[in-house]
Amino acid sequence: MRSLLLALSFLPLLTQSTNIVLSNDDGWAEINIRVFYNMLTRVGNSVVLSAPADNKSGTGSSDAPATPLIKPCEFDSCPSGSSAQGFNASNPRLNYVNSYPVTSMRYGIQTLAPKFFGAAPELAVAGFNVGATHTFAPTNTAILAANLGSTTLISGTVGAATEAAKESIPAIAFSGTTGSQTAWTAPTQTYVNVYAALSTNITQALIASGKPFLPSNVWLNVNYPAVSGTSCISPQDFKFVLSRINAADSGAAQDVRTCGTSRLPTESSVVGTKGCFASISVGRADSKGDACASKQAVVLGKLEKVLSCLPS
Repeated sequence: MRSLLLALSFLPLLTQSTNIVLSNDDGWAEINIRVFYNMLTRVGNSVVLSAPADNKSGTGSSDAPATPLIKPCEFDSCPSGSSAQGFNASNPRLNYVNSYPVTSMRYGIQTLAPKFFGAAPELAVAGFNVGATHTFAPTNTAILAANLGSTTLISGTVGAATEAAKESIPAIAFSGTTGSQTAWTAPTQTYVNVYAALSTNITQALIASGKPFLPSNVWLNVNYPAVSGTSCISPQDFKFVLSRINAADSGAAQDVRTCGTSRLPTESSVVGTKGCFASISVGRADSKGDACASKQAVVLGKLEKVLSCLPS
């Protein structure tokens, strides 16, 4: 409870409610998305959750019509034989779709948003995803990381966010190093509250920057380092750094100039730096690669107050 209070105290209340569709690839009944939903709602947003009925990690931008359940939803959150789409009996804003993250996000945007908001959502967020394996250069050390670099091509969380951006809804994908897919009924671990608070803070910072929240065909990829032991155990411990998704090829155009350079660090190098550094990359929805410098500059201007530089 104390970690939850610390997390909530970190979050300023919104002065105006924003209509948000929330999805993920770990499933609708998983604790991380439920805590994130609660925090986004508690600070004043109007949120609808639309996520897969089961864990669909690593499915990228796969898409298929939802079908009735032939087995129970994850963590027995709905019985076998349930309809292709459904909702929590005590909170109809918590919805499952028996298909992929992309399909779930589209259902949230095209079907649930008009029902609950009377209009398209103003923002879409995906995640936060937890616990993926990534290899850090130059040591080639494989550690638990998040949706970094080329992993974005197969990430269902990223697939959901880019689907929203393709439908002209500003979108953010959030991922963290620590954690695993756990039922919403399980005790809430420290990392859950920390990642949820950080994700809500970045969401609020983007909202506070004013509309349009992001340029067209742009999404943000946000990744967090590990929360463990005495390391990075409070939202206040973290610093955000503007980054690239992939390393720049030789002769590639320059990035936006910040922190004394026109070449942004890769998100892998940011998250791999000692300390509590989280990365924010500006991506293209159509390719899941890096956006150009002019669009990076828009995001830099919007989030400058929450951004830092890596230690020299």
